[in-house]
Amino acid sequence: MAIVVAAAIIAAPASVTAYETDQFSNRSQPVEDSTEVLNREVNNTIEDIVANWHRGHNEMAMVNAIYRRIGGLHWVDKLERWAMKSDEVGKLSTPRYRSMYSKMPIWSVRFTFFFGIGTTIRVNDELIGSDKIGHFLSQGRKYYRRYIRYGSEARAAKRSAYTERAIFGSLTTGTYSNADLVANFEGYRFYRSLFEDDIVPGKPAILRWDGGGWIIQRPFEWTDFVNEYWDEALNVSHFDRLLYKRMRKRLITFCPQYWESPATYTMDSQSELELQGRYAHLELRDTRELRLDALCPVEAPRAQDEELMASTYRRQARPRPRRGSTRSF
Repeated sequence: MAIVVAAAIIAAPASVTAYETDQFSNRSQPVEDSTEVLNREVNNTIEDIVANWHRGHNEMAMVNAIYRRIGGLHWVDKLERWAMKSDEVGKLSTPRYRSMYSKMPIWSVRFTFFFGIGTTIRVNDELIGSDKIGHFLSQGRKYYRRYIRYGSEARAAKRSAYTERAIFGSLTTGTYSNADLVANFEGYRFYRSLFEDDIVPGKPAILRWDGGGWIIQRPFEWTDFVNEYWDEALNVSHFDRLLYKRMRKRLITFCPQYWESPATYTMDSQSELELQGRYAHLELRDTRELRLDALCPVEAPRAQDEELMASTYRRQARPRPRRGSTRSF
């Protein structure tokens, strides 16, 4: 397995997002919403590109220009990297040794062992991984290009799901991220909304070509795209057989946090039905059994039961003697 992991790292293209994120840990800690700050960065980019445009009525050139400015062929996209470093963006940083991936052996978490845990930020009042910015901009652009090539949103969605099963997800991390697929799709919608009315219902396209140049008709807003299904504690990832049992046991240890604030780990049923319908074609995997409202008993246990739960996890997480590496987070 170690050889497979090493080979995947070497073979991985530079555009692979390097981080998994954790919206289970530290969830009750306050963090400032960064929607307006991130709106500003995207809108400033669009305004500057439009002001200096000399490529005629070329929509793909506009898509590529935006991508080059705030996306990019790197482990971490430019806007994502800026958000991770900027003091203007509130963050919940979770060291991997204190994360939901802690005490996991290297062979089960793979890439995550080497690259650690990405930061969590708040956008549109939702907790999302900073990696979702990169998925939105870079994978969203790939999704858009496939849509243009195939003329089919369904075919583009199928390819997006394939990449999450392979080098972008399950192969390298053991994780098939439903939230990544949602962010990819919403990025595709963003690129279409640059030129098409009602991609965001009730809103005109962001840009209009007037014969001599681009006109900005309205500002970009992250609230048009970010929702509960970007949050991996609500839209939980699917874990492969090397990781599932360990991850389920790990998630159960978050039950005390759930009992303190169950609403923060719970989705409104009507909202969930709407999102399931919107994303029905994305090949999301049903992982609701891993949400804390499903894993944790309805009532908090007595103190002695809580201690039993914690001691059980410690015993299960203790490394077992085996051949080869047993290193863990």
